[in-house]
Amino acid sequence: MVHALHSRRVITPHGELDATVVIEDGIITAVHENSSLPASHSHPTQDLGDLALLPGLIDVHTHINEPGRTDWEGFATATRAAAAGGFTTLIDMPLNCLPETTNVAALELKREAAATGGPNGTTQCMIDYAFWGGAVDNNQRDLEPLASAGVAGFKSFLIYPGCDGFTAIDRDHLVRAIPHIVRTGLPLLVHAELDPSINAATAHLNATNADWTKYATYLSSRPDEAELDAIEMLLELCREHRFRLHIVHLSTARALPLIAAAKREGLPVTVETCPHFLHLTAETIDANPNGPTLCKSAPAIRNAANREQLWAALIDGTIDLIATDHSPCPPHMKRMHPDHVTPGEALGRFDLAWGGIPSLSTALSVLWTECTRRELTLSQLSHWTSAAPAHLAGLATHIGSIEPGKHANLIAFDPEATSTLTEAMLHYRHKISPYLGETLRGQVRTTWLRGHPVFTRQNNKDEFPTPPQGREHQLS
Repeated sequence: MVHALHSRRVITPHGELDATVVIEDGIITAVHENSSLPASHSHPTQDLGDLALLPGLIDVHTHINEPGRTDWEGFATATRAAAAGGFTTLIDMPLNCLPETTNVAALELKREAAATGGPNGTTQCMIDYAFWGGAVDNNQRDLEPLASAGVAGFKSFLIYPGCDGFTAIDRDHLVRAIPHIVRTGLPLLVHAELDPSINAATAHLNATNADWTKYATYLSSRPDEAELDAIEMLLELCREHRFRLHIVHLSTARALPLIAAAKREGLPVTVETCPHFLHLTAETIDANPNGPTLCKSAPAIRNAANREQLWAALIDGTIDLIATDHSPCPPHMKRMHPDHVTPGEALGRFDLAWGGIPSLSTALSVLWTECTRRELTLSQLSHWTSAAPAHLAGLATHIGSIEPGKHANLIAFDPEATSTLTEAMLHYRHKISPYLGETLRGQVRTTWLRGHPVFTRQNNKDEFPTPPQGREHQLS
């Protein structure tokens, strides 16, 4: 079936256009500026008026946690939340699931859960997806088979990741893994923090009886130096081996000169940051009415001046893209209520709470709220959340922009709407968020996956009008 969408604000690679987007069999076949719309155009056309039409968002940093930890999240709830947030593709991380995705057998278990976990063996995913593989200690021989089996790239931690089954990788094992990764041509995504400065800071805080219910204590335990030392080491290895390096969830602005210099040198390095680093600030976390530990992430959220430098780095291209690092957990793991802690334990201890912020339902509005404060455009935001992530994951020939030949993965977005975030707007498994009660700007009205509406919001009512039809992007 051929149909079309018209908007006075279509966000394309060529700018914002008053245009009609023609869709056939889930593919964009034409983008006609209104002044050049053919007289023969007779396809059914939905007029979106002043609602902006954006390419569907792509999140390259999602923890879905299935199989093995569906009490934390799962494909069904994560992809519903994503559709409601304007995402049409998620790239799932290889940890927090059981087993971790560090070999082909584990990858196939995850594939089966996504593709057949719905009713009668159907997909349980509302939107499309792909997978990262894990590069851990002593799995070098599994990396090239994982690439052949279709992962989009590899993820490593230089520090304990919070789950015992996914081991941190030290420099020696990383050096052994890199030749295998180079042969695949795929990117290596790295959690860039190193232990020494963290261990020293934590030991000092404990020796001085620091108050772990205060955010300043937690922030002091994750010093900028942990990121700086890791990034210096990674850039040195990238310079030597010329592998595709991607630094995930950059928090410290102090690393920006290093990264900018590496890019000027021509090193194949890309960088992401996250909505929470671009919105929240260290100065306000202790007063967060939803519970301060809901703001715990690793690396840590830093101060307001640091936040402004991250925004400047996005604008000048030092930081390439924005990813959510959606990392959900059951509420008790945030240790905010008396029934969540052990006898005698203080409520809200940052050293004991899980570090992770669920973001799939909220990221776009959180980001647009900040963009409007800085007079940034939808085209800029779309680049950081759609086009650049598509390039990183090797999907740019199919998704990430509104142009002929691409999948009709689209969102109708009201940039002028404001709303106060409620639990009803959160479609992931556990309805917790540091943003609850905030008035945010911008609202997703419809999300289309390959031309089919998978989410609608009208009159403050959220609906998922079609059964799950998400599928895996084939990368092998």
